[in-house]
Amino acid sequence: MAIPRLRSLPLPLLLVVLLRAFASLPLQAAARGGVGPSPGIAVEKHGAFSRALLQDMPEITDEMVRGYMSNSELEGAVQDFGRRCANVSRIYSIGKSVNGSPLWAIEISDKPGLKEAEPAFKFIGNVHGDEPVGREVLMQLAYWLCDNYLKDPLATLIVENTHLHILPSMNPDGFALRRRGNANNVDLNRDFPDQFFPLNDDIKHRQPETRAIMNWIKQEHFTASASLHGGALVANYPWDGSRDTRKQYYGCPDDKTFRYMASVYSQSHYNMSLSKEFEGGITNGALWYPIYGGMQDWNYIHGGCFELTLEISDVKWPKASELLVIWKQNKLSMLNLVASLVKTGVHGRIFAADTGRPIPGSLMVKGIDSKINASGTFGNYHRMLAPGQSYEVVASMEGFRPKRTHIMLGREAMNLDFILDPYGALKGAKPLRNDCGCSCNDDGGSNKPFLLREAYLWLYLLVLFFLLALYLLFRRRMASRLVAQRHPPPKRPVAV
Repeated sequence: MAIPRLRSLPLPLLLVVLLRAFASLPLQAAARGGVGPSPGIAVEKHGAFSRALLQDMPEITDEMVRGYMSNSELEGAVQDFGRRCANVSRIYSIGKSVNGSPLWAIEISDKPGLKEAEPAFKFIGNVHGDEPVGREVLMQLAYWLCDNYLKDPLATLIVENTHLHILPSMNPDGFALRRRGNANNVDLNRDFPDQFFPLNDDIKHRQPETRAIMNWIKQEHFTASASLHGGALVANYPWDGSRDTRKQYYGCPDDKTFRYMASVYSQSHYNMSLSKEFEGGITNGALWYPIYGGMQDWNYIHGGCFELTLEISDVKWPKASELLVIWKQNKLSMLNLVASLVKTGVHGRIFAADTGRPIPGSLMVKGIDSKINASGTFGNYHRMLAPGQSYEVVASMEGFRPKRTHIMLGREAMNLDFILDPYGALKGAKPLRNDCGCSCNDDGGSNKPFLLREAYLWLYLLVLFFLLALYLLFRRRMASRLVAQRHPPPKRPVAV
C-alpha cells in the first residue's frame, strides 16, 4: 500500500497496517539496515557468511584503523590524483553525506568531462562504513590506469573506449564512526526503492548519500557498475530478494548475462572461482541471503545499469598490511570487468530515417523483459549480453516503426545501428548497418540489409573517379593545344 494512502488512515488503524507490513518482511528490510539475518539463513549453507556480513564488527580498534586513509587523507589523495593525472581524469562531487563530507568521484577517460558515444562504468566503495577495503583498492586502480595508459594494452583500451567513474567512499561518516550505517545509523544498502518493499518508496526518508547515488544515475548513462564490500569472497548478482521473501534462487530477466559478468570477475581473480562455499565464486543474491532496498537491484530496474555486488575480502576490516595483496588479487578482475563493456555485447546507434539524426530510442531483446535506453545526445546504446547465444534484437521509439534483427553473438562485441521509419512515411526497405550479415527488416523476413554507410562510400568513390577522369582528359587536351601552338606543322610547298 502506498505511503500517501496510509497517511489518510486513522492513527490506530495506521499502526496496525504498518506492524503487519513489517512483520511480513525479512528483518533486514524492516530495519532498513538491521543486523539480523533472514529466517532460516543461519542453518543454511552460507549461514556463517551471512551473519558476519549483516553485523557491525564488535570493535574496530585504533590499531586496525592504522594504515588506512582517513576521510581527509582520502580527499587529499583524490585531489592529488586529479592534479597528477589531469590529462585523463576529472574530479567532481556527487553530493554530501549526512555530516557534510563531500562524496568525491573520479572520472577516467581520454576525454574526461565530454559526452561521447562510449559506455560508462562506475565503481563504488565503502558502502558500509565498516568495510573500508574498497576505498583503498579503488584508489590503487585509479593510479594504475593513470600510470599505465599508453603502456599497457588493457589500460589503454579502458581509457580510450570507456568512461570509468570511481566513487571511493559512499559512506565517509560510517567510516569515521567505525560502523556499518551512516551518521543516522541507516544501512545505505537497504535504503533504495525496492520492487518487493514499497515502504522504501517514501523519498522523504531517503538518506542524502542514497539520493546522491540516485541523482548520479540520472545524470550519467551508466552501462554497468559494481560496488565493493568485505566479509566474503564472491561476486553477487540480482535479484537480491524474492517476491515471497524466501531464501531461494530468484533470477532477474538478464540472469544469463549477470552470471557471465560475475564469472568474468570471479575467474579473473586469484582464487575467488575456487570457492568451496559458492560454486564458481558467484551467487544469486536471493539464494545467498535476501535483502530489500539494495542498490544493485535499483540500478538494474531504474537505470538500466548492470550492477554486481563484489565481496572482495573474507575479512570486513583486514589489516592494512594486507591491502596491497588484496589489490593485486582483484586487479585483473576489475580491469576485465570494465573491459567487458567494449569486448562483448551489442553496441550501436539509433537514427531517424527522415532526418538522419540520432534519436533516444530503446532496445529490447526478445524473451528478456528488460529495456535499455539509448542516449539522447548520440542515440548510442550499449547492451550487455552473454556471448555464444542467438538473440532477436528490437529497436523502437514512440512515433517510429520498430525494427528487429536476428544476431548470433560470438565472443567479441557486435556493432549494430538501427534506422527507424517514422509513422506516416512511405513504407520501404530502410537500411540497418551491422557487421553480422544477418536478416534486418521490420517484419523478421529474409531481405538482405543495405549497408548505408558503405553505399555512400562507394558512391563517393565513383564520383571522385569520374571527376578525376574528367580532369585528366582536360589536362591532356590542354597539353595537346600547347604543343600545337609551340610547334606548328611545317608548311607544305606549293606546286608551281
